[in-house]
Order: sequence, then structure tokens, then C-alpha cells
Amino acid sequence: MHWLEGNYWGMHIIWWAIWVIILIWIFATPWDIPGQKTKNETPFDILKKRYARGEISKEEYNSIREDLER
Repeated sequence: MHWLEGNYWGMHIIWWAIWVIILIWIFATPWDIPGQKTKNETPFDILKKRYARGEISKEEYNSIREDLER
């Protein structure tokens, strides 16, 4: 069993560990895709974003917020 001799076996395990860590990191990292609606986004979150971007005025913001609270 020449593959157990020397440093080859140790390096083999290290390379597998590196690949496993890289794959876990790639698949476990939450990627935010631009333009895609997130699942946890509430109507209030959308309203706040629209107001922050200047799409609606303060009066419109307050009116919509009151409607949503009802």
C-alpha cells in the first residue's frame, strides 16, 4: 500500500477537506439575487423601501401605512 506511505495520505486528506469546505461555503452562503423578491419581505418593508427611494411622498407613505395597519 504505497499510497499510505509518506506525506501522500496526509495531503490527500487535506485536499479533500479543502474541497469540502469550499463546497459547503458555496452552498451555505445566502446569495441575494438582485431584483428578486425575498420571501420574508412584508408590505411594510416594501413601503419603507419605496419611501426611501423617493418613489412616494410622505403623505402617500402615511396614507398607505394607515391602510396597511387596518
